Amino acid sequence: MFDMDGVISCSVVPMTAEGEAQRTLNIKDGYALQYAAKQGYVLAIISGGESPAMRERARYLGIPYVYMRVRSKLNCLKDLLDATGLNPEQLIYVGDDIPDLEIMQAVGLPVAPQDAVPEVKAVAGYISRYAGGQGVVRDVIEQTLKAQGRWANGEGWGW
Repeated sequence: MFDMDGVISCSVVPMTAEGEAQRTLNIKDGYALQYAAKQGYVLAIISGGESPAMRERARYLGIPYVYMRVRSKLNCLKDLLDATGLNPEQLIYVGDDIPDLEIMQAVGLPVAPQDAVPEVKAVAGYISRYAGGQGVVRDVIEQTLKAQGRWANGEGWGW
């Protein structure tokens, strides 16, 4: 599970003159997301923000659970657990800021990007060497799949 702003996208979000956010995404993060989806991993985006472009990107990458404009990330976690039959200890959540603390404390492995706020780093079981939008998603997915012998095994490669 991933937060959107500051994890999937960079912490700096350019705005158009009309006030629309223009999020920057890392192509290697995207590749890892679609590869994990093809391997059967449950993927989710949980964000307090809203982005039609990110919804479309998530659909394209095979991410079935996308929660946006949420006030309680724990409610989204409960919904995800009910839908998948997983338990919280089986889950990773990558977050970067104060709104992520509660859900990070409820999962098996809370992860922070290198540029997360100190409070998030304090609860993280793993702090990536990569910043949000700059490879943290790829780092987490690649390490997880390597640990399970499912990275670069010839299955699901390609877009």
